Amino acid sequence: MDIELQAIRENGNDGATYSPNERMAAGNGDGGASRIPAATERDGLLFGQMNSLWRISRERVRLLLIIICIVVVICAVIGISLAVCAVPRSFNGSFQLPNRVFTEELSTLSSNESQALAADLQEKLADLYRSSPALGRYFSKAEIQAFRNGSVVIAGYQLTFVMPEEQQDQLRNFTLSREMVYNVFRQFLYDQEADESGQMYIAPVSLNMFLRL
Repeated sequence: MDIELQAIRENGNDGATYSPNERMAAGNGDGGASRIPAATERDGLLFGQMNSLWRISRERVRLLLIIICIVVVICAVIGISLAVCAVPRSFNGSFQLPNRVFTEELSTLSSNESQALAADLQEKLADLYRSSPALGRYFSKAEIQAFRNGSVVIAGYQLTFVMPEEQQDQLRNFTLSREMVYNVFRQFLYDQEADESGQMYIAPVSLNMFLRL
């Protein structure tokens, strides 16, 4: 009987049997319980920080989208304004490609050979005028309109420039006059190297140009 009473005292008043580890944890008193609130508080702080970062990220994304929309609207307004207030000015003409052999495909602008040659020449003319300090800001596009057979291949072209409406009188007489546009083209042709240009070489003396009315 005395042995049973002693076992009950050792195991506690409820008569349950505990392992040494459990008795050790119980013997630590409130220390184990105090660690649980500390961990919970730490998790709460971490969650709060993550939530704050998430809100900041969303606000930055929203602000970035607003800025992008504003920029797009401004560009659209400027583009529309330029289109409404701009006056086109076009020049037509032709030149010869002495290093190119004329083929039947070149007689049809929709053929693969004709389209490839036209694209290369259009890029060449566009680069020429876009790089011009005087004409680059007004240049719009270059088009090859046809190829025909002479003693060599002859290419017909059209150059289009865009003038601000309020400056059109001055530009017509000076910057975008036929003489200025022609001289820029001709100087470029005299500066080109025949060997480097290959089949894209344009004979300078063959260049002609007139204002399209």
